[in-house]
Amino acid sequence: MDKGALPPEYQRILAVVQEAAGPVMTQHVGEALGLDTEVRGALEPLRAKLTKLADRGRLRKLPDGKFTARL
Repeated sequence: MDKGALPPEYQRILAVVQEAAGPVMTQHVGEALGLDTEVRGALEPLRAKLTKLADRGRLRKLPDGKFTARL
């Protein structure tokens, strides 16, 4: 599937992970997207989207909970 076929929000998430120097935590992605990471529970929807991207083969979810781009 082409990256352009994804909704814009998912495209931005993928771009943040792909541009990172290594595996990233959900909080890092949230900060890069401009989310208020200090609000309790604000990152849960983002974590769900990252996990969905990993489940569909767009990202890799590492055992420590970090995410990285698929090579």
